[in-house]
Amino acid sequence: MEALPGFLIAALALAGSPGPATLSLAAAGAAFGARRGLAYLVGLTVGMVVVMGIVASGVVGLLLAVPGAAPVVTALAALYFVWLAWRIATAPPLSQEGPERPPPTFVAGLLLSLINPKGYAAMAALYSGFVLVPDQLTLDIAAKVTALTLVILAVNVGWLFVGAGLTRLFRDPRSNRIVNMAFALLLLGSVLALPFAT
Repeated sequence: MEALPGFLIAALALAGSPGPATLSLAAAGAAFGARRGLAYLVGLTVGMVVVMGIVASGVVGLLLAVPGAAPVVTALAALYFVWLAWRIATAPPLSQEGPERPPPTFVAGLLLSLINPKGYAAMAALYSGFVLVPDQLTLDIAAKVTALTLVILAVNVGWLFVGAGLTRLFRDPRSNRIVNMAFALLLLGSVLALPFAT
């Protein structure tokens, strides 16, 4: 476990840096509030645990070895992120929201994690770049999954509350629209980085 501090620092940098998941979570907090964003947070976190399992099993390498698979996956992810950015940009301020504007769901968070190329690239880098338990593959994977899940959960809670903090600061419709549009634009900007994450 001598590699654990370095692993945690790398995990925090990779999981906590702005990207589609973190930006959309902060945007959900800003648009809908922290309490209404919790299901989305849990979906993102569970989705990343699934991504960890997929990466650890080697399935990602097999899928990306199929000719033409990487561009298709990237295009599907980009379309989903564009749709999510539109939902964020058009969300009404908390003071005006009605039943027709539900917050992002658990399933939406799960799907985002499963199609987010940045998540797969980050997990592949962490799994291949560090050995926490030498000569014991199963324990090494279990240690990585446990540590990464805790880091991702902490990072996600932080991003959700950063977004929610913005909502408390900008309650009036005009200011809240600016916050929502800014997050939507940042999320769209992260779509431009998708080709570099695969």
